[in-house]
Amino acid sequence: MKPKNFINSLLDISPSSFFQQFISKDEVFNVRARVLGGGSVMNAGFYSRASSSKVVFEPPMLQWQSTVRDALLEVGVLPYNGFTFDHLHGTKVGATIFYNEGNRHTAADLLEYADPKMISVYIHATVQKILFKYNTEKRRPQAYGVIFKDALGVMHRAYLSAKSKNEIILSAGSWNQSGFGSALGWARDGDNPMNALIVPSPVPVEVSPAQTVGITKFGSFIETDSGLTLDHSWYERLQGIFEFANQSGQPSVFPSEAKESIANTIRSLANPTFNRGVIAEKIMGPQSMGNLELITTNANDNPSVTFNYFQDLEDLRMCVEGMKTIIDVLNSKAFSKFRYNNMPVQDLINLMVYLPMNMRPKHISAAFSLEQYCIDTVLTMWHYRGGCQSRKVVDNNYKFIGVEALRVIDGSTFYGSPGTNPQATVMMLGRSSCGRSWMSHHRWYSSSNAFGDGVWHPSYECCSSPDLIVPSPFVFGIVPPFCLLVLEFPETLLLSRTYVVYYVCGCRCGGVEISILVIPS
Repeated sequence: MKPKNFINSLLDISPSSFFQQFISKDEVFNVRARVLGGGSVMNAGFYSRASSSKVVFEPPMLQWQSTVRDALLEVGVLPYNGFTFDHLHGTKVGATIFYNEGNRHTAADLLEYADPKMISVYIHATVQKILFKYNTEKRRPQAYGVIFKDALGVMHRAYLSAKSKNEIILSAGSWNQSGFGSALGWARDGDNPMNALIVPSPVPVEVSPAQTVGITKFGSFIETDSGLTLDHSWYERLQGIFEFANQSGQPSVFPSEAKESIANTIRSLANPTFNRGVIAEKIMGPQSMGNLELITTNANDNPSVTFNYFQDLEDLRMCVEGMKTIIDVLNSKAFSKFRYNNMPVQDLINLMVYLPMNMRPKHISAAFSLEQYCIDTVLTMWHYRGGCQSRKVVDNNYKFIGVEALRVIDGSTFYGSPGTNPQATVMMLGRSSCGRSWMSHHRWYSSSNAFGDGVWHPSYECCSSPDLIVPSPFVFGIVPPFCLLVLEFPETLLLSRTYVVYYVCGCRCGGVEISILVIPS
């Protein structure tokens, strides 16, 4: 999927679509992935917090992205951190998974590293049920196989071999594991709300997914894209809704003088050559938490999902500050070449309030109150998480609590969305978890002056809230709640010796040198 087709792909409801649409109880449109590669197949391609040469590239940074970068710096989102994978306050250019002619690379590309003799990939297969038996020695259930359905609807069974270390790993994506969280009463979820402004441009704009980001100190992330196309039927729907609203006799959200400007903009949207960009803000966290529950046991059916956007007032405060920053960007000198002189920011706000971006009721005050604007026009950033949270549904090694041979490796274990985009963290979680399974066959410890006591400590105890992926070629970082070092080198090097690496975390052991002692069992 090329960048220009990003929005149309999200709106595709055909049986062969990569996405399955749903509407949360918050009356906000959303989608979930149903394809090999998961969310990396459906997102805008922004990649941050980890490096991976196979799927990640430095973006070209053409006019729109460069202008928004300069505008962010002009309005005070400082310093400029250049092109970097690191999550740092200020303005930066992040990596992209789009390459060359806009060809997307996904997590599925990493299968190239697998041994083809040791792996089978079923693309059109959906797991319907996990099979359990009772482990009399451990006195608890144990997963031993799955029932899955192929593209023709035929059921099949797959079983684990008898080796004691074999296990089933679930990677169905956030809240696709909701049945497990529900069973334990911990099916909590969250979604990073997004609010945005569509910006018509008097000059041509390139097709560009998110590349520039402003990471503010008040907890809002400013991102932008440009030139993305929309299907003509969507424009017709916009026009019909606008005309119906004008003829319904209901009180208007806008003054009469603003209606013509909005009508002209909607008519312009129907023009495929119409130049436009979108500037959006996403809040950190969020603090607001929702819940989810299964409606049926059919894996193809959406669960009932509630995110409770802006229930926590701190989330609302961050949104308001983020929208103020977007308004400052639009009014900046650097951005002036992409603005119509006769279209003030207030017209853009009015337009967004009127567009059917969600199913929420619209309030007159949303046109002049940023608090109400955030609530009424909220969208998803598709960065939802939860359902199988660590230390509640799974343990610190992502093993399902109380069940043998079952592990969950995906965003459902997250407590919050890490950084501006979680996809790099999810990919590294998968890689490091593969190493973690290998590490279970070895005893390994670390020594560090971070503790100051000269005693050997398990490395995973070092950090309780890591902030940054480790850059060392031997080490891959991991996500909350623990930092875990996973060493990648041949088995022949596993002698009783010490390896020195740099462990970078956003807590008390940040940036210190840690020695890793690996002792084969």
